[in-house]
Amino acid sequence: MTEAGKTAVVAVGGNALILSEDKASIPDQARAAEMTVHHIVNMIENGWNVVLTHGSGPQVGNILRRSEIAAGEVATVPMDYADADIQGAVGYMFQRAFHNEFRHREINKQAVTLVTQVRVDYDDPAMANPAKPIGPHLDEATARARADELGWVVKDDAGRGWRRVVPSPLPREIMEINQIRQLAESGTMVIACGGGGIPVVQDAFGDLRGVEAVVDKDLASSMLAREIDADLLLVSTGVEKVAVDFNTPRQRWLDKMTVSEAKRHMADGQFDPGSMGPKVRSVVDYIEAGGERGVITDPPNMDAAVRGEAGTQIVAG
Repeated sequence: MTEAGKTAVVAVGGNALILSEDKASIPDQARAAEMTVHHIVNMIENGWNVVLTHGSGPQVGNILRRSEIAAGEVATVPMDYADADIQGAVGYMFQRAFHNEFRHREINKQAVTLVTQVRVDYDDPAMANPAKPIGPHLDEATARARADELGWVVKDDAGRGWRRVVPSPLPREIMEINQIRQLAESGTMVIACGGGGIPVVQDAFGDLRGVEAVVDKDLASSMLAREIDADLLLVSTGVEKVAVDFNTPRQRWLDKMTVSEAKRHMADGQFDPGSMGPKVRSVVDYIEAGGERGVITDPPNMDAAVRGEAGTQIVAG
């Protein structure tokens, strides 16, 4: 079955590029990007027009940590500039991988990375309630020590370790949406809204300025999918399917959810607000705005998930 003419937004999590603790180097992440690109190009060969977004939680955290260590030598990096750095660096990983994969398969297509700003509200309640994990997983003692030393807010990340958390205001506007749409419609493979986009606020004069926050890439991806009328929102993460009662003896993997079931699970607190919660919410928002279908899965199962044979399929109802 081909899907000629249909558009998919594929949102790849930053953690999906770090396959294990001993494969966290930049070359390792580039190889993980290559594996993900292989599956995405399978979609493109099958007729899909794809716009790619990606997360940056571990990567932005690493940039900020390097900046802190080097603070005695060079000026520290503000968070919005770290977001911009990652859009370029991770975008480059994917852009190069797409170039090579297209060349190997003799596909006449090019990828381009677009540095993307996303407007947020300065008075968003999230600005006073940090909840978005960034940086690597740490043991509790190390996380608490850095919190004391550096003024971090740290939280347990669904039993997988402790991480720094920062404000994550809701996306309100993708500033470069027209350029993304035009590039995608021209047949260009667009990489946009990296890390959720660079968070900016607009002052009374209409000028933009960056803020110390991270926009959730899943919510930004949902907004992007709605804005370009995408036919599919595919959220790629580190597990094949969504689970309820995650990490407990009652854990149950879900093959399919309706929007009403997903909303009930969210109301019951089934999905961690720093990890799976925004992924499910992003698909629900997309479908409620008229989107056709959403899927949450990991890169190795992406091909089958697009066909409806893997992952957690989320549909209206």
